Amino acid sequence: MPEQASYEMNSRTTKENAVTEQHHADHVHGAAPVDQSSLSQNEITILAETFRLLGDPSRLKILLSCTPGPISVGDIAERLDLSLSLVSHHLRLLRGARLVKGVRHAKQIFYEIADQHVSQVLQDMAIHISEDQGEE
Repeated sequence: MPEQASYEMNSRTTKENAVTEQHHADHVHGAAPVDQSSLSQNEITILAETFRLLGDPSRLKILLSCTPGPISVGDIAERLDLSLSLVSHHLRLLRGARLVKGVRHAKQIFYEIADQHVSQVLQDMAIHISEDQGEE
């Protein structure tokens, strides 16, 4: 199944969005973390799809390129030595997963990490793998 189609099939209902927004509000305001056993099957499917998207090395490099701040498609392509069309394709998937957001400035779109949660997951995993490296 094409990646775009699988994401469209997993779109959230209004009720699920409200639950997600409440989880976000609880987390931001210092409430206990989300109990993973309370995730719906649809939320688990979306979470698995999100991690699958991050499993592609080029996509992960693109996401990491957006971490310091807004960057254009052309700059990402040049930095990573990838074609513009490939970078655009990956950004479309990352945007569909709400991992990046695009901001238009004149005729260019600059991409950045969608929110602090995405940045935190990337940072935590980078720390995690560096700890593993030190134990070997």
